Amino acid sequence: MFVRRIFGRTPVGEECLETQEDIIKIIQLNNSEITLIGTAHVSQLSVEMVEEKIATGDYDCVAVELCSPRLENITNQAWWKNLDIYQIFREKKAGLLLINLALTAYQKRLAQRIGVEAGKEMMRAVELSRGRDLRLEVIDRNISTTLHRLVTEVSFWQKTKIIGGLIAGVFVGEEISEEQIEDLKRGDMLHAVVSEFGEELPEIKRVLIDERDEYMMGRLAEISGSDDAPKKILALVGAGHLMGMMANKDLPPGAAHLQELDQKPPPSKTGLYIGWGICVLILSMFVVGFKQSPELGGQLVATWVLFNGGLSALGTALALGHPVSIFAAFFAAPLTSLNPTIGAGMVVGLVESYMRKPKVGDFETLREDITHYSMWWKNRVARLLLIFFFSSFGSMIGTYAAGASIVTQLFG
Repeated sequence: MFVRRIFGRTPVGEECLETQEDIIKIIQLNNSEITLIGTAHVSQLSVEMVEEKIATGDYDCVAVELCSPRLENITNQAWWKNLDIYQIFREKKAGLLLINLALTAYQKRLAQRIGVEAGKEMMRAVELSRGRDLRLEVIDRNISTTLHRLVTEVSFWQKTKIIGGLIAGVFVGEEISEEQIEDLKRGDMLHAVVSEFGEELPEIKRVLIDERDEYMMGRLAEISGSDDAPKKILALVGAGHLMGMMANKDLPPGAAHLQELDQKPPPSKTGLYIGWGICVLILSMFVVGFKQSPELGGQLVATWVLFNGGLSALGTALALGHPVSIFAAFFAAPLTSLNPTIGAGMVVGLVESYMRKPKVGDFETLREDITHYSMWWKNRVARLLLIFFFSSFGSMIGTYAAGASIVTQLFG
């Protein structure tokens, strides 16, 4: 499982981040002295280190491994309450929100075992810098840009692997041993994560880790090279980024390369071509079937509808969708599977959001509800996303199952 591999045992010989020499690097970049600290995002020791460093008064700028949207999310806890779920489905962002909630749920359950909220050291740095009126800089790439590059530049199977693993980590509920928890607190596993990403998922590592290492060092170079450059910068990043950033310190990315890293590449057309290819193939087999006999043609159409619509409707039912949503899934899936520009989950999600609009209380309790498996089916916002996922997954399975059955009926 993906989540277990991420938090698995550190490989033999892996360097541990236990000494200050390992996690604190002081470098001179342009006009600023930068104290670069590698933190463990679930460590009380990292929180205390941040508090001690800022309390010294030695720094006139604090730079954190956040982007502007993530900074807004951690400082404005009410953002969940302002979600426009209907608009999310219209803009085809339901999948992204589902992954976001899955990660949040896993982190919150992990935090309950460890006793420290994930990313607490970053939150504390923001609080203290604002309380002391220190300059605060966010140096990470916008999360939407990173995810967009992940979607467009990583292969379909690698995306399936990581998304499936994350979702399974939420619903299967993998356990992490006490030994793994203690290693994670000390930061020992963070190098192992980077190493394993490079071996098993190299493209994902490049987008999620390597590019961000370059980007964050480039941002520090940009800040330290400005006319109003701070004299001393305290820069806080995850320990897994520390080695990669240090590798870029002698030749940090310039403005042109930063702009390149910050661009959202155009969507890959491969999936669109595959979708239209499936459409043409299925319709062609319908034509062949009707040419052989009207009965066979009708049988092929019925096979397509029953497999595709039936499995999508079953998925909607498993997510406890409204009866009208189940009905909509049955009729929408066979049609949307022949049109790659729209998915069954989007249609079913819109129907469900109309039939059972989430209440204010659902948004207010969302962050807490998603940490409990059963509440995913009770909270209307979370259930909407389950309906989107299960109806889409059912339609996808139905497409391949129906296609195989149609080929067998025609040529078997």
